[in-house]
Amino acid sequence: MIRAVERVRLLLAGDLTLGTFLERLAVVHGDRRLVEEAPEEGGSPLRLTYPAAADLVARRAAGLVGAIAPGERVVIATPNGYDVLLLILAVSRAGGVAVPVNPQMRPAEIDHVIADSGATLVIRHADEVALGSVTIAAAPADPGDVAAILYTSGTTGAPKGAELTHRALVGQLRGSMAWPTRLRRDEAVVGLPVAHVMGLATLLGLAAAGIPVYFFRRFRPVPVLDAIVSRRATIFVGVPAMYRMLLDAGAEERDLRSVRVWGSGADVMPADVADRFKRMGALVTLPAVGVSLGQALFAEGYGMVELGGAVAARLSPPYLPARIGQVLTPLPGYRMRVVDDAGNDAPAGEVGHLLVKGPGLLRRYHGDRAATDAVLTADGWLRTGDLARRGPLGVLFFAGRGKDVIKHGGYSVYPTEVERALEEHPAVAEAAVVGVPDERTGQVPVAAVVLTTGALATAEELLAFGRSRLADYKAPRRIVIVAELPRTGTEKVAKTELVDLFD
Repeated sequence: MIRAVERVRLLLAGDLTLGTFLERLAVVHGDRRLVEEAPEEGGSPLRLTYPAAADLVARRAAGLVGAIAPGERVVIATPNGYDVLLLILAVSRAGGVAVPVNPQMRPAEIDHVIADSGATLVIRHADEVALGSVTIAAAPADPGDVAAILYTSGTTGAPKGAELTHRALVGQLRGSMAWPTRLRRDEAVVGLPVAHVMGLATLLGLAAAGIPVYFFRRFRPVPVLDAIVSRRATIFVGVPAMYRMLLDAGAEERDLRSVRVWGSGADVMPADVADRFKRMGALVTLPAVGVSLGQALFAEGYGMVELGGAVAARLSPPYLPARIGQVLTPLPGYRMRVVDDAGNDAPAGEVGHLLVKGPGLLRRYHGDRAATDAVLTADGWLRTGDLARRGPLGVLFFAGRGKDVIKHGGYSVYPTEVERALEEHPAVAEAAVVGVPDERTGQVPVAAVVLTTGALATAEELLAFGRSRLADYKAPRRIVIVAELPRTGTEKVAKTELVDLFD
């Protein structure tokens, strides 16, 4: 009875911070397993329950207390792993501000983060943090205080540090603690970079819900499929590029009926890929007879580092084609607007700029007032840099990245639309579209295409296919076929590098 009352109190409390996160969850979820890491060469995989993880965080915090002063920034530049999350929580518990960096960043980029954040400590391996002989209480913190600084990918300039509060990162997870963990069995397979906002937000959300994680430090499609099958995992979370790699690794030849939810984010998921995975999973599988019923749910999150994670979702229920279910639905506490160039609400049906308001917004870019003023309006809306349009009954549809729009002869060409059209060709696994300069029309759309394994197609054939599916001003003028697309550390297509293919 005492445990039940305590759970209710913690579920309703509004003072949750990164520093108190795991100790609260240890009370809510008890001795349940938090994480198990897949074995890797040259490392000892973690396997922790909630209380064991809470104790480890508290002892690491004790070891950090003498090394940092309250509010000082600590760069976490360790190899990817669940330990990155535990170090973030330990730094916060000790009173510091965690600054995790993706290990795939170039050394110069990491040096920039260290200098720009003013970090007083850099942790390059978890073993560098001494374990205190006793645990310590979390340093006092308000949910509105800055909890961590996450840096942008820097694809359009030097990386900028988004200051995110405790409220942005964990304040909205109280509802996740009510997930019915005692009524159903769940396990999630995840192989995301933890220093990226999607990976961080995913692990925080799963931990809050009491869903154990089988974590891959490096995403490898065949071992991931093996794990889903052998462990009968019910959830997988990845980015679109990972889903394509799973298909190439023979996902449709595996028994993946245990998966009830496929989750994606960080980039636009092609509808046909989502539909294929929905058919592979199932709403429920009856273990005694091995009969599966229904299709799995596909959940696609919309967010960015400046929003502290996902602020909207696109849900594709069983049997409803993903193309129909691409409505962008704000999560509780968030509002969205579509405005024209003058900042006025755009008419229904017209593509405009997407603005977001809610508790997850960055407080500011660290040390960069000009950049902060460029993205935050005076009345507290974030200019996402993305495009959207209002449909019937006010529903919202994502239209692409504003900076990626191609201006061709006075028309706006949205690369996402062209990419999806090209990917309808049976030989095309993935397409990436960019604009290149043109003396007559300003810019023209061009595309780099990866073919499906064993498929044969020529650039001329794909150009003709594009012309048959798209208006003349949208159809690519050039197509190159490549073995793979250049990618960022979070598996997004690096479109600035893509342009070099058309010099």
